[in-house]
Amino acid sequence: MNTLTSTEGPTTSGPTGRLTTLLHSVNSLMGRLPNTLLAFIARFSIAAVFWKSGQTKIEGLAIDIVSGTFTLGVPRLSENAVFLFKEEYKLPLLSPELAAVLAALGEHILPVLILLGLATRLSALGLLVMTMVIQLFVYPDAYPTHGTWAAVLLYLMAHGPGKLSIDAWIASRQAR
Repeated sequence: MNTLTSTEGPTTSGPTGRLTTLLHSVNSLMGRLPNTLLAFIARFSIAAVFWKSGQTKIEGLAIDIVSGTFTLGVPRLSENAVFLFKEEYKLPLLSPELAAVLAALGEHILPVLILLGLATRLSALGLLVMTMVIQLFVYPDAYPTHGTWAAVLLYLMAHGPGKLSIDAWIASRQAR
């Protein structure tokens, strides 16, 4: 009886061994992606989604982060926003007027905080609650989109905003 035994690790010869080596190399490379980069991309992306939605609810203030355009007037709630909360969104427990104001405020204040990396985890929690309300009461079939938002927000809640943030600056000052 001939028994083959090896005390060495997995072999790198043959197609299976080369695939294993390649996968190990890719996994190692991906594991080196810095949290600061991932968090910054997550912060910028999710802030843009909610900011753009908030811009549809007000008139008089227009800031487009991507193109750099800026129009300043006295911001006020748009009639269209209240109409949508009356006719389409129909949230329980809140009047359409109050819901529209809260949504517009949340979609402007929380994204700015997240973008700056200030109170990031708390701000991400606020947007996650908003996302869950939208998913449960407004657009229940939009779970792929809302799931993506939730994943980004949960990442920020779990890992924080990264080193390029006011939160990190405050933490470094407190550590002294």
